[in-house]
Amino acid sequence: MKEIAIFLCMIFCHILDDFKFQGILAEFKSKHWWREHSPSEQYKHDWKISLFMHCFSWSFMVMLPILISLHFTVPVWFIVVFVVNLCVHFVIDHLKANAKMINLVQDQCAHFVQIIWTFMIYIFLQ
Repeated sequence: MKEIAIFLCMIFCHILDDFKFQGILAEFKSKHWWREHSPSEQYKHDWKISLFMHCFSWSFMVMLPILISLHFTVPVWFIVVFVVNLCVHFVIDHLKANAKMINLVQDQCAHFVQIIWTFMIYIFLQ
């Protein structure tokens, strides 16, 4: 039962971070926003740090229930999974926000795959 609660908390944290907590980063992670509001050459790559910050926040939030269950002990696998989640989330959100290659449904399905993958690793390695 503990594992079900952890999994549900991971999904809840995903919903909070990807929809509620993202705030202005939802706009800042888009190249289009920077072109429209700060067209200077100086700001043309600022979307990348905004997207990175969102991906860091999302990865942390989704893995927070696992971190709590591990009593804040951080094994190597946790760090590896965290970095992979951050990178994968970056690519997925870039494909949606900038490349316009996927829609919100595909974006969310990919994030749920990330959550399931992360949870399965936790189950097998705890």
